[in-house]
Amino acid sequence: MTTSVPPHLSASKTGRRGVLLGAAAVAAGGMRQAAAQGKPALPALVTPGVLTMSINPTLPPLQFVDEKGVLRGMRVELADEVAKWLGLKPEYVRTEFSVMVPGLAAKRWDMINTGIYWTEERSKIMYMVPYEQAAISFLVSRGNPLGIARWQDLAGRSAGVELGGIEERRTREVSDMLVKAGLKPLEVRTFNNFAEAFQALRAGQVDAATSIDATAMYWQSRGDFTRAFAGLFPQTATFAFASKPLADAVVLALNDLRRTGFYDALFDRYGVLKIDTQTFAIQGPGPA
Repeated sequence: MTTSVPPHLSASKTGRRGVLLGAAAVAAGGMRQAAAQGKPALPALVTPGVLTMSINPTLPPLQFVDEKGVLRGMRVELADEVAKWLGLKPEYVRTEFSVMVPGLAAKRWDMINTGIYWTEERSKIMYMVPYEQAAISFLVSRGNPLGIARWQDLAGRSAGVELGGIEERRTREVSDMLVKAGLKPLEVRTFNNFAEAFQALRAGQVDAATSIDATAMYWQSRGDFTRAFAGLFPQTATFAFASKPLADAVVLALNDLRRTGFYDALFDRYGVLKIDTQTFAIQGPGPA
């Protein structure tokens, strides 16, 4: 039995209709396949098809710019793989930490990727996904001429640190600890980023500089500075989002990357501490 084409539909219109129906079927099939693979539907992004992230690349080996101007590091490799899993192109906005949270709220980027530490206060204004553990070290001039070996030895000294981060808060806590112990406070000098703080240490403008353990180990291995002591205030580093659907999607990506072995292999290669839970999840309530 043959079916005639209605007079009001030309052959070209029928063809276009078939193409559209076919395209719709392919799209539906793609969505079913993505759902079967556990790939989530993504929310609106700053730039369609792009995962835009803020980063301050001044913390080798986790996030830094190499001699060719290329952005590198463990956190970059992890985020690149997350973006790939989501089917997005990774793009980084290099900026100071102090503007990252306001920039996230203003939708200048989709995600903060700078190892931002989890705190209860922050978890109420952003969706935070822990993925790394880190502690605080104090770097000193090469060879440690001042003999700084414990936090008490910082009494009456000066330390440089990046403005606005948890490292600044922890450095001020060390100063409070000194005062409570009946010792002179630590003079805390803040800089726009860690690179400036390290340069101040190199120039003798401060007696020490605060950083995370992995970065302190890196600088010591290069012979630039000596890590006086480490392991203070162990904390959890996170990715941070303004959008819960995007945070949920990244959680799925991280759990799959751990299942495939990518996460463990990457952290082992860089000598970075992994989170102490088996699965990734948003920690904290997020914005009210």
